[in-house]
Amino acid sequence: MMKALLAIAALVLVAGNAFAQSAQLPGVAINFGQGTNLVDTIEVLLLFTVLTMAPAIVILCTSFTRIIIVLSFMRQPLGTQNLPPNQLLIGFAMFLSIFVMMPTGKVIFENGIKPYMAKQISATEAIGVLEIGMRGFMQKHVRKTDIGLFYVVLGESLCSKVDDVPILYLFLAFIISELKTAFQIGFLLYIPFLVLDMVVASVLMAMGMMMLPPMLVSMPFKLLLFVLVDGWALVTGSILRSFN
Repeated sequence: MMKALLAIAALVLVAGNAFAQSAQLPGVAINFGQGTNLVDTIEVLLLFTVLTMAPAIVILCTSFTRIIIVLSFMRQPLGTQNLPPNQLLIGFAMFLSIFVMMPTGKVIFENGIKPYMAKQISATEAIGVLEIGMRGFMQKHVRKTDIGLFYVVLGESLCSKVDDVPILYLFLAFIISELKTAFQIGFLLYIPFLVLDMVVASVLMAMGMMMLPPMLVSMPFKLLLFVLVDGWALVTGSILRSFN
């Protein structure tokens, strides 16, 4: 058995080396000797830290926050509990976010990523282009009152121009603005279904059926109404138009 395992391990190593040579994969060299540069080590540490925070930054700096909250709100007035499931809503929100962020992504790719991959600009310049592109999107949808909140807390004077606002203040204010907008849209989505629930509850009370839950009776009517008016198309259109 040991000989068989050793033979299999040897075959795997040989096959891996042959595949690496044929595919010409990039190599990684780690030097712990006297040639180690502390600055390079710190840069690698910072790079991995940024990569770890990248998913949160991408989610919070884009349209994903507003979209996923509005889509999650839709399940509550319909009374469908976990339908559609979370995986479906998250996937749908991701594709809608890509659609909304497409113009910003094209600008960042053409002016930052593409020249950097062609070694025409440095990494610092590419990050600067990325920051300018994201600032342009966030400044378009942020509220000045939300930006002023952080200046008031710190006791600082508000900048005269939005372009002069530090990126951290703009980032936090954008998150608050997106949450407020998403809850406003969710409130508007609740109104027609709330009216239907009240009508059904009044009819049941008039008929003396007070022990019958109104939600149980109104849910089929709400689903029928939502399907007849093509609810998902209306909600999706409203979300996309809110970014114009």
